[in-house]
Amino acid sequence: MVTFPHNQAFTHLNNGIAMPLLGLGAWDMYGSEAEAAVSQALEIGYCLIDTAAMYRNETEVGHAVNSSGIPRSELFVTTKVHNAEQGYDQTLRAFDASLKKLGGDYIDLYLVHWPIKTSRKATWQAIERLYAEGKVRAIGVANYLEPFLDELKGYAQVVPAVNQVEFSPWLFLEPLMQRCQSQGTVLQAYSPLVRGQKMGDPRLQALAAAYGKPPAQIILRWAVQLGVSTIPKSSNPARLQENFGIFDFEISPEDMARMATFHENYRVVEDPMEML
Repeated sequence: MVTFPHNQAFTHLNNGIAMPLLGLGAWDMYGSEAEAAVSQALEIGYCLIDTAAMYRNETEVGHAVNSSGIPRSELFVTTKVHNAEQGYDQTLRAFDASLKKLGGDYIDLYLVHWPIKTSRKATWQAIERLYAEGKVRAIGVANYLEPFLDELKGYAQVVPAVNQVEFSPWLFLEPLMQRCQSQGTVLQAYSPLVRGQKMGDPRLQALAAAYGKPPAQIILRWAVQLGVSTIPKSSNPARLQENFGIFDFEISPEDMARMATFHENYRVVEDPMEML
């Protein structure tokens, strides 16, 4: 059994595998910036690293992971099939390419990146094959809102372990969260810090002052307390350290409920429903 350090919160996926609730998202980082950010995050204590073929940094992420000196079994690496490489045979080839770039013998979590209408069924079936063959420890989806989950249920043989979506206090997808939790799928939040666009919200500022914590920590702690995995992106060493510092306080039930009222359907990424 893997024991993650620094007393960080983790969850067990529906197949029993442990996954940290807090990780580093590697979107919009390239070359040496990506490698340096992942290396710094691993030194701080992050154990979950999230990348994707679409991010064009799997080689750098893999190099940072494999040169970290940390046993691979103590880390959790996620990647995703590129939209342009979806389809059954294409997905199998895409996985092999990602595995080669990342290095090692397996990937911890492999996701359908977006629910592309013409190929999502075949893509999922290919990912199930990879899982059955033991090439990936867990499989899941990304950007799957309820209609996509309904469709997936009609042909999936394996319940997704993770559903990665845009999620924040200002995009509080509570019904989706409850749906995922009821079916044994961990909801994972990308862009949880709303790319900094809501840090000035007076309600968030008031909570940050009350707890004596930076606004970003309030947001990330809120997600973790909901049981939602969260993968904030940063290549700034100080921000990486700040984002990781959420395990020494707890938000009260009253303030958790207050943050749920922040919801205003505010997105910084395109709406997956456009792909229905």
